[in-house]
Amino acid sequence: MNDTPNDPRNGRSPTPIAQSDTRTYRFSVIWLVPLVALLIAGYLGWRGLTTRGPVITITFDTADGLTSGQTEVKSKSVSLGTVESIRLSDDLHHVEVGVRMTSAASRMMTSNARFWVVRPRINGASITGLETVMSGAYIAMDPGEPGGRHTTFFKGLESPPGVRSDQPGHTYTLMTPTLGSIGQGAPIFFRDVVAGEVLGYTLPPGGRGPIKVQIFVHAPYDQYLRTDTRFWNVSGVQVGLGAGGLKVKLQSLQALLSGGIAFAPPDARDEHLVQASSDSVFRLYDSQEEADAAGYRERIPLVTYLTSPVAGLTKGGRMTMFGIQVGMIDDVKLLVDPHTGQARVRVAMELQPERVLNDQEVPADALRSLLHMQVANGLRASVQSASFLTGESEIALTFVKNARAATMTQEGDALVLPGQAGGMAGIMDSVSTITDKVAAMPLTQVGENLNNLLAHADARINSADMRQGLSSLRASMENLQVISHDARAQMPQLLAGLDTTLKNANSLLSSYGGDTDFQRNLQQMVVQLNEAARSLRFLSDFLTRHPSALITGR
Repeated sequence: MNDTPNDPRNGRSPTPIAQSDTRTYRFSVIWLVPLVALLIAGYLGWRGLTTRGPVITITFDTADGLTSGQTEVKSKSVSLGTVESIRLSDDLHHVEVGVRMTSAASRMMTSNARFWVVRPRINGASITGLETVMSGAYIAMDPGEPGGRHTTFFKGLESPPGVRSDQPGHTYTLMTPTLGSIGQGAPIFFRDVVAGEVLGYTLPPGGRGPIKVQIFVHAPYDQYLRTDTRFWNVSGVQVGLGAGGLKVKLQSLQALLSGGIAFAPPDARDEHLVQASSDSVFRLYDSQEEADAAGYRERIPLVTYLTSPVAGLTKGGRMTMFGIQVGMIDDVKLLVDPHTGQARVRVAMELQPERVLNDQEVPADALRSLLHMQVANGLRASVQSASFLTGESEIALTFVKNARAATMTQEGDALVLPGQAGGMAGIMDSVSTITDKVAAMPLTQVGENLNNLLAHADARINSADMRQGLSSLRASMENLQVISHDARAQMPQLLAGLDTTLKNANSLLSSYGGDTDFQRNLQQMVVQLNEAARSLRFLSDFLTRHPSALITGR
């Protein structure tokens, strides 16, 4: 049995034998967690560096609603940055808000950009910013028009701007002596549709002169504005009590609370006018009636002088003809002549023939000639009451019957119409004229003469001569009755004798034949005797029916 070299029983040490390493290593899934975290951290770091924008500073009067690390900067609900810091300024007058903008907003950081804080606001009848009640306030941004210089310092707005840079439309300026209840954000109405809003207003230097109101009209309503478009105030409730009765006009609830302005569509005659350009200046009228009156191009200045009361006659009142308005009153002024002391009222008016006539009916150059003809036919200007309830008066152009001859004169550019008292003053003048005539009558002398006449008449009636005359009259009546009776009794005999005479005359004519002068005269006498007989018959019949005619007459 052979001993093996590695056998420990031979007393020899075992000889090492080389063997190959067959151990295998496996990849553990747990190593993916730090690897993924590393990749995510790297991506976030890379993205943070690539999307990191500039830090800008916005100043506000207050930091109400702003929170560092939470408040966002948005434009059209898209986040463009986050507030990083809020601190007071060195002068302690405002706050400085540091905002980290995104890289996408870097190109928007120009001098034309605007920032404001969106909070719940109540402006008149509109409420904005209600979405911030739950989500909190945020800073809104308007990039503005392109082309501004790059900057990182901005002054924030305390209220939202009226116009965004991406809103189509135009801005205009209105001039008005009084602002009324119109404020920023007040609506602009076109045919009861909100077509724009008021951006703000600017007081004149020194506080004198008209106020400039800036407005913005949205597209497509801005294309309806012409160079002579008229704007008027529709703020609040307009209540009027005049000749037409009680009038209450309310544009809308929004106009009632925050004021409003309206403008009318262009007239057919304004179609040839060009569209108003941006920043055009218009006048703001107090009412639609005043704006409509300003649209009449043909105006004839008139003046009249009155010596009767003009209570209730004011500037802006109506001038009417047959109750239809044909113009307006421009001025009412009291004039006193220092030499004679005579006082009278000068009323300046404007005749607006376009209210009732057109150019085809009466040409403009023929209106003055027409007025001259009407004055010659009795046209006069007088004061009439427009409303007994309010005491308002107006100038009425009326045709007076049997008016005194008058002519129309010229006073500068104005035509002077003859005036005449009208209304209650005219009635009182007529009554005064009648009383003056009555007062001029000698009523005292007439009464004395009448008393004397009655006294003498009473004495004459009671006199003896009057009694004797009445007795003689009674006797004469009785005699006349007897004569009448005798005349009726003798009338047949008279007629019978007349017939005999006629027969004899006819016999005589027959005996004297031939055409002689005697025969002709005799024939004429016979005709006259026939007429006399006929008259006597009529007299007899009449006396038979009316015997008293001998005394009283026929």
